[in-house]
Order: sequence, then C-alpha cells, then structure tokens
Amino acid sequence: MSLDDVTAGTEVLFRPFSVNGLELKNRIVMAPMTRGMAPEGIPGDANAAYYARRAEGEVGLILSEGTVVDRPASRNLPGIPFFHGPALDGWKGVIDAVHAAGGKMGPQIWHTGSTRGGDWEPEAPVESPSGLIGPDEPRGKAMTEEDIADTIAAFASAAADAKRLGFDVAELHGAHGYLIDQFFWKGTNLRDDAWGGETLPERSRFALEIVKAVRAAVGPDFPVILRVSQWKQQDYSVKLAADPKALEAWLGPLSDAGVDVFHCSQRRFWEPEFPAIDGEEGLNFAGWTKKLLGKPTISVGSVGLDGDFFGAFSGQGAAATPLQKLTQRMERDEFDLIAVGRVLLSDAGWAGKVRRGAADQIGGFDPASLQALA
Repeated sequence: MSLDDVTAGTEVLFRPFSVNGLELKNRIVMAPMTRGMAPEGIPGDANAAYYARRAEGEVGLILSEGTVVDRPASRNLPGIPFFHGPALDGWKGVIDAVHAAGGKMGPQIWHTGSTRGGDWEPEAPVESPSGLIGPDEPRGKAMTEEDIADTIAAFASAAADAKRLGFDVAELHGAHGYLIDQFFWKGTNLRDDAWGGETLPERSRFALEIVKAVRAAVGPDFPVILRVSQWKQQDYSVKLAADPKALEAWLGPLSDAGVDVFHCSQRRFWEPEFPAIDGEEGLNFAGWTKKLLGKPTISVGSVGLDGDFFGAFSGQGAAATPLQKLTQRMERDEFDLIAVGRVLLSDAGWAGKVRRGAADQIGGFDPASLQALA
C-alpha cells in the first residue's frame, strides 16, 4: 500500500477553515475531556505541556476540558479547573504554551449543575433549575432569581477573561445534562416562572441570556461556540427536539443571539438525527443544525479512530469504515469540523500521523491514558 493509497480520502480533514476571524489549518478538533488533574483547581506546567503536545501534533483547534465559572459548587469533582481567580494565571500559561507550539485553543466554560461524582461532596449545595438531577430525582436546591443572574454574569465574565488571556475562541457547555442543559430538559426544569415553561424555546431562556451576555462581554469579533446534545448522561434516550422544526425553534434564537459555531454532540456521529425524514443515511445532528441555521457545526460522537482508521484504503472489508462514514459526510459539507476525543489522550501526534499517512504508527486508545497528562 502506497502513501497515496493511505492518504487519499483524508484530504478533507486538512482543509483550512475560518469563522469570525478564527483561522484553522485543518478540520480536526480536540474534544473537551475531563481530566481532573488541576491541583486546587489551578492549571500548572503539566497541564500546559499536555495541551501544547496536541498543538505540536497538528490538532487544528483544541478545546479544553471543562473549566468552571465562579459559582459555589460549579464543579462536580475535585481536580476540575476553575476559570476564575488565581486559576486564570494558570490558564495564561496554557494558552501561551499552545500558541508557542503553533496551536489554536479555547476553554470550555462550564457549570456542572446538580451532577456530582462518586462520594465527593462540594462545600456548597449543588444548584439546578428545580433541585433535580433527573426526572423525579431530587438533588441540591432550585436556583433563585439572584442565583440565575449571578450565574449568567459568571459565564460572561469567564468568556471575557478567555479573550483577555489570549484564547482564540470560547465554548459554552450546554450539553450532556449539566446546568445549561438542565434548563433545556423538561425532566429537570419544572419551573413555573420565566425560566421554565412547557416548550423547549421557553426553557431555553437561561441559555439565551448567557449567550447574549457572553456576546456583549467579548464583542462581535470573538468566536463563540455552544455545545449542545439531545441525549443526557442521566438518560441516553432523551430527545429534546423531535423534528427539524423543533430543532430550529430551539437553536435558532441562540444562533441569532451570537453563537458562531454549534458543537453538536451525539453518541454516534454516523447516525441520522431524523431518519423518518431523510432515511438511514440522512443528516446527523450537526448536519441538520447547519442546514437549518446556516451556521458552521462541529460533529462529535464515537469517532474512536485508531489503527483501523486507514482500513478503507487498504482493501480491508466491504463495509464502510468509520473513516469512510466521516469523510463522505465532510466531503458533502454536512458539517465543518470533527471533534476527536480519547485517541488524542493516547497519541498526542495523532492528527499529524493521519496527515502523513503513517498508519503503522497509529495505535488505539489506551485506558492507562486516563490516569496521566501524557
């Protein structure tokens, strides 16, 4: 198998991309992955070197692990980094190291809501729209009007700090059953005030006000990404928007308020979002979002590309491989960027190896990578 055989078909991953002043050398995004290795919540030299290695490995855009806003109990595990106070000095070291390595990066700005991990208990009560972690499952306290206002301000402050520190973009985490998503979800938002409602657009007001406040804080020329998902960690089967009309009603106002890119998380990127409409090979979540809103999208979900990534170009089997499923969708501009997760924990140089066609140098995900900032 020649180098041309290996690389034929991966070119789409290495096309430049730009949005609102952000210039990327390729379409590969490092997905946010919780590491929990920031002592006292402050990133240090080890964290900076970890991200810089991915920049050196030719990742187009690095999105940090979730880093939390200035609210009591905003994180759900010790070791998760803060994005306020003394931690900002640590994040300045991270972005300077990434830039020195030729990379682009944004923090994923987060509030974990009423989730928490294991036996660890934050000092303050966890907060959520209605004091629930899932339907009929109490945890923590319902947020007051003051709590909500302060949280919106905390997201805006974090985004402004990201711009001030020199980050290239900021991502707001509105997915996976965390705080913003708990407002979206009828199962966890039972409020009867202006922050709740029977419809998804009504329950989206909290996210909408965050996006407005963030856009006001960073100005018009700083890219803002919003990560969204239909599924929740509390229930994989949840579907907030049952059809394209509902999807547009949900995300359209957020787009108008200032989101530049939607990061559309689904469990398997190759699965159609609305197969009853366009079939089993239909558009995925990111594809429908791009079609309806006309905004760039990032797709993510079980990419899991390892040594088999190149199988499509070496005559291995007749079935479509993950690579084929990915590149075919990107060739037709279904979505713009693809986020890759676990394989980048095990192999910081993965993107560059793909570009060079170095199939023999690519391995799979090693669970041991979860235990270290390698």
